[in-house]
Amino acid sequence: MRLRERAFYISITRAPRHHRQECVVEVLHARCAGLDVHKDTVVACIRIASKGTATQDVRTFQTTTSQLLALSDWLSEQEVTHVAMEATGVYWKPVWHILEESFELVLANAAHIKNVPGRKTDVNDAMWISDLLAHGLIRGSFVPEASIHELRALTRTRKQLVREKAQHMQRIQKTLEDANIKLASVITDILGMTGRGILEALIRGETDPEKLVDRRRGRLKATRAELVEALRGRVTRNHRFLLELHLNQIDALDKSIESVEKEVGELLEPFRAAAELLKTIPGVSDTVADVIIAEIGVDMLRFPTAGHLVSWAGLCPGNDESAGKRRSTRVRKGSPWLKTTLVQAAWAGSRTRGTYLRTQFLRLKTRRGPKKAIMAVAASMLTAIYYMLRDSVPYRDLGPDYFDRMDTTKVTTRLVRRLESLGFHVELKEAS
Repeated sequence: MRLRERAFYISITRAPRHHRQECVVEVLHARCAGLDVHKDTVVACIRIASKGTATQDVRTFQTTTSQLLALSDWLSEQEVTHVAMEATGVYWKPVWHILEESFELVLANAAHIKNVPGRKTDVNDAMWISDLLAHGLIRGSFVPEASIHELRALTRTRKQLVREKAQHMQRIQKTLEDANIKLASVITDILGMTGRGILEALIRGETDPEKLVDRRRGRLKATRAELVEALRGRVTRNHRFLLELHLNQIDALDKSIESVEKEVGELLEPFRAAAELLKTIPGVSDTVADVIIAEIGVDMLRFPTAGHLVSWAGLCPGNDESAGKRRSTRVRKGSPWLKTTLVQAAWAGSRTRGTYLRTQFLRLKTRRGPKKAIMAVAASMLTAIYYMLRDSVPYRDLGPDYFDRMDTTKVTTRLVRRLESLGFHVELKEAS
């Protein structure tokens, strides 16, 4: 397929079309390729620019390993230097792994490279991606190195297993409520020593509340009479079957979580120093530090500034303005695995007394509400993480009086007005 070199135009004025000033975007990559990746097929378009014209050749390959190797050989024969593809689910990953050793790869966000509506086909998509790549109009997504990618897969799996365990705990509680056993009302942890002993007795067929209470261990806030009343229910054979089923599932998940955590510890060994630095931040535990390293790595050169990292994580306000009016500042989705973890750490950090994070949260909470305040705290934590990993330095808290020190005049004026409103006459005099 041969066609004239496509030019991208920027109109400067509203003049008639033949009077408009136009600017042609320079071709940055003369030999490049665009891939439209699917589950079973990959549509590849090679674009070669020479002397003001561009030649495009389109072929379709299967996603089997042999066919992907054939795709790599074809791209090498055509002396392709750069290859771009969309991030489509998990289907781009095997293509990336095979091509990354031979070409400069760019992973594009599908929302950023949408084609003109009404022109969407697999071939057109591949041609469009190759055109954008040739002119340098694709902003590459963050793709971690192999070791970080493996660690990320484990930390995400661990979180999913923990979620499944929580679901089975909820189902146990639902089954107990159906049998009118109010165990959760008198015991905080129904899978603790006392709760576990009572559940195992119920599964074996014990229904006498007096004997069930004898299974308690340690100190409980509830009295014996309250426990007896809470354990007086109607447990059927079906209830016992469901309780045993969910307990077995929880035990299996606990073993899986333990094995995943052991594997995470081994993969995290090269990054142990970075993890120890992150744990100096208030609210950052071992698990949170593992997730942060798994999601963003330790090489901050991938992000030009701390603001780029905060934006990538989806922790900065959005811009939605029209006709001079701000319509919305809602944050975008960003990285869900990193974002949720940082928000949880921000809640813990905001409860740590005598810290900058707590002062920032309380300062913003009164004006913007707790949700926006906690997002700001999470953004501050991620900003600190960026500089800590970049410079290999521990966390240095700004102090709870940071805002007072930064704006002494404003604080003084506010306090004077407050005293005057209470009926006092205030005269300020600098201390010697």
